[in-house]
Amino acid sequence: MGNTLIFIGIGLIVVGVAYKFGLLGWFGHLPGDISYKSENTFIFIPITSMLLVSGAASLLMWFFGRK
Repeated sequence: MGNTLIFIGIGLIVVGVAYKFGLLGWFGHLPGDISYKSENTFIFIPITSMLLVSGAASLLMWFFGRK
């Protein structure tokens, strides 16, 4: 459990630094991400971005889950 928390913490730090320095500017602006803006409403559905995150997370879990 301790190692898992350490890896999650390191991952959050890496994502935070990447976001701070603008390396994640593409996230949410991929083809397939839906955004709708009207006068009083803003709807954002990042379908493609979430598929990419899900695929990366699945690969990491598969890779680290092997024994």
